[in-house]
Order: sequence, then C-alpha cells, then structure tokens
Amino acid sequence: MPDTPTVPAPDATPAPAAGSDFRGRARSGFGSRFRSRFRLRRSVLVPLTAAVVLVAGTGGWYAAGGGRSTVGPAPAGGPEEEVAPLARSMHLPWPSEGQASVAVEGIGSLGTRGEQKPVPIASVTKVMTAYVILKGHPMRADAPGATVVADRRAADESYSSVETTAPVLAGREYTQRRLLELMMVPSGNNVARLLARWDAGDEKAFVAKMNRAAAGLGMRATTYTGVSGMEASTRSTSADQLRLARAAMKDPVFRQVVATASVAAPGAGATFRNTNKLLGRDGVIGLKTGSSTPAGGNLVWATTQEVAGVSRLVLGVVLRQRAGTTPAEGSAAAHEASHALITAIRADLPAAANRA
Repeated sequence: MPDTPTVPAPDATPAPAAGSDFRGRARSGFGSRFRSRFRLRRSVLVPLTAAVVLVAGTGGWYAAGGGRSTVGPAPAGGPEEEVAPLARSMHLPWPSEGQASVAVEGIGSLGTRGEQKPVPIASVTKVMTAYVILKGHPMRADAPGATVVADRRAADESYSSVETTAPVLAGREYTQRRLLELMMVPSGNNVARLLARWDAGDEKAFVAKMNRAAAGLGMRATTYTGVSGMEASTRSTSADQLRLARAAMKDPVFRQVVATASVAAPGAGATFRNTNKLLGRDGVIGLKTGSSTPAGGNLVWATTQEVAGVSRLVLGVVLRQRAGTTPAEGSAAAHEASHALITAIRADLPAAANRA
C-alpha cells in the first residue's frame, strides 16, 4: 500500500450551520487562525507505523428469534447465528463484497454474508468507545452528564490536518454529552482520546477496558488496539459489531447521540453534520460510519419498521466496501450497500412476517 498520497475524506469537514452542507466553512467567532485551519482541514492518508491509514469517521439490539437455519459462515470463534424463519422468504440485496449482518428486534437475525474474518473497521471503533464511556459514566436521557475539562493535548490535536478531529479548547469545561456528540457525529478522533484519558487515566488502560467489554459481549473475533479507529490493527467482523450495536442501543443516551443530525463545537464557531448520510431517511435513526484505505467503507446502521402493528428496530452492519480505494469511494459504497438493504428490508419485512 502506498505511503505518501494525500486523499481527502468526505465526511468530516465543518459545516457553516446545522442542516447545511458539511463541506462549508466554519462560522466566525473563534479567531482567524482556527477558522483558517478548519476551512482547510481534510482527512488524509496518515503515515502510521510504516502504513498509510486514512480514517474518516459510523453502529441497537434485537431479541433472537426462532428457526434453526443459518445464512453465511459462522462468526469466527463463536456459535452460529440462528436466522429467523421469515428470512427464508426474503430476497435481500446483500453486498457483493466484504461482510454484512442484519437483525430485527423481537424477530431475530435476517442473516450474515461474507467471510467472518476480522478486518479493520476504522471509526466504527468509536461505537465501543462510547459504549464503555456510558457504562462507566451512565447518564439519564436528555441530561448533560459529567463535566470534562479538555486538556492541552486534545486542543492541540484539534488542528490536525492528518485525521478527523473536532475543535476543543484547552482548559474549557465540556459536558459529557457534548463530547460524545463531537466524537460520534463528526467522528472526532481527538475527542475519543480525550474521553479515554478522562475515564481511565491513559489510552492504553481504556483500550484494555474496550477489549474486556468486547469479551463480555461475546465478540470473540474482535481486537481493539486504539480508541478512535486510526489503527488498522483494530479488527472485527460484521457479526461482532452487530452484537455491540444491540448492546449499545439499549442505552437511551447512546440512541440520542447517534441520532443527532448536527452538533456545534462550543467556542469554536463551527457546526458539524453527522457523517451518516442515511440519517433521517427511510426510518434511519443512527448509527456510525467508518472509512479508511485499508478498511474500506463501513457503516453500522439502525432503522425502524412497523411489523404487525409493532415498531421494530432493524440493525445492520456493512464492512469492507471497496477496501484499498479512497475513503470517499469506500464510504459511498458502504452507504449505497446499506441503503439497498434498508429499503428492501423495510419494503418486504411486514409481508414476510405474514408469510412466516
């Protein structure tokens, strides 16, 4: 893999206002130097231990249903996922590459496609970061949560031109909720690391927490080596990330954060749009994007669909789309593959439930 080219990522440029094109410039109010840096900032290929890793920032639960058939190979190191009987009559447009897994709350798995071997997941990593933070520092829905003071390192990293970041000011107090939003909505790597240091003292200790949490959820094919997804050595499978999504979406605060369309960075005069371009369409209420050259495009998504008068949460994970290309190409492919699955599932799920 080349180690010098610079390729802009599509997901992480500040927007001028909520609801506007996120390729816009940061609004005034933070000083010319910061505005200039954020007008020009792009996510680019990052030299990382002799490899180039370009990361742009994307992760509900379901009750396993009956049936004993399986679709696709078993998750590495874990038991086979039983597929709900109604899935047999559904013809879903599974992506032709990478991995994908889908499940419906209260109904069960709709299947898994692709070899379930661990692959890089880029900023999908932040789903676990948020999960561990909320486990250690639980919040009430709509509450601001604890107060976190941004350190100098997080502030300095705000100016990075080689990764996706979100602006924070050294010594400024932020609410836990706002930092979770800055981590998940524009996928701020520096904010993920700040939250990890705040929680565990240092990032290495927090990564250990992430791996313990993964083991506790039965994510046997997953290894976390960092908190942001910058490291291509953080690897997982679509089946494992679906397990995590189920667990994370049980937390109402997590659900609120990943459904946030845009977030303002206090004191920075910048507003960021959610990197999940499907949010707000076809019932989509989350979850998390992630794209890099080695990982390709990745998207964990959550949507809803009424089945027999009951609103059901549908969760899906699409990994490794167009790996080895630019993050923009991978991200577009992951969004396209996910959208095809979402629209097909929402169109056919009610009728499939009647046929089962």
